[in-house]
Amino acid sequence: MKYQVDINSDIGESFGVYKIGMDDEIVKYISSANIACGFHAGDPNVMSNTVAKCSKNDVGVGAHPGFPDLLGFGRRNMDLSLTDVKNYIIYQIGALQAFATSFGIKLQHVKTHGALYNMAAVDEKLAIAITEAIASVNENLICIGMANTAMQMAAEKVGLRFACEVFADRNINSDGTLVSRKLPNAIIHDEELACRRVLQMVKKGVCEAIDGSMVKVKVDTICVHGDNPKAVEFTKKIKKILEENGVEIVPMGKFL
Repeated sequence: MKYQVDINSDIGESFGVYKIGMDDEIVKYISSANIACGFHAGDPNVMSNTVAKCSKNDVGVGAHPGFPDLLGFGRRNMDLSLTDVKNYIIYQIGALQAFATSFGIKLQHVKTHGALYNMAAVDEKLAIAITEAIASVNENLICIGMANTAMQMAAEKVGLRFACEVFADRNINSDGTLVSRKLPNAIIHDEELACRRVLQMVKKGVCEAIDGSMVKVKVDTICVHGDNPKAVEFTKKIKKILEENGVEIVPMGKFL
């Protein structure tokens, strides 16, 4: 059986004089990038420079829209009307799409950020608003989210392709949702363990939850976070172990 999977990372999250992440290096080892669009992070110069890096490294470009919350990095829940959410999503996709067009490339996907991602996984009305906004801009865009969530159901309902995502460095609950970052065991710091978990998810379709139960997962794309000191080496390890086990790393747009 031939395995193909995408590796994505949230990049372009610097802002003005503040630099976040190691984008120059991590783009060499991922196949798709989720680029901040100015609401939770990023600015026009960062967006342009990040799209350029992706174009140079043949990395699929995607919008990473979030709540309008620079101070909280988009990780705080916000109570917004569905109309507001739709317009915020359209605005952010449109901004990144313009930069992509300026470099002669097409947007591949959209992945919501932080609190918006987590809320949409369980809130059907919010998920519908997001997917309708995406489809209104470009119905050929791929929507990224976790499998068996409100986002997957919403994407399928509006006719969008959906990429099922897992996280290389995050623990999950027994219902498949991510363990809150507010809890001490949310992040997996053992790189060898994380690599074994990723391989198990891709090859066997299961992942051990925080309570020890085994949860079925579907893997189209693997998220690696680029905002920690070991991110680049960690991403290289994951890519290496997957390729050594017969898994081809390609942008999701090539197999979805």
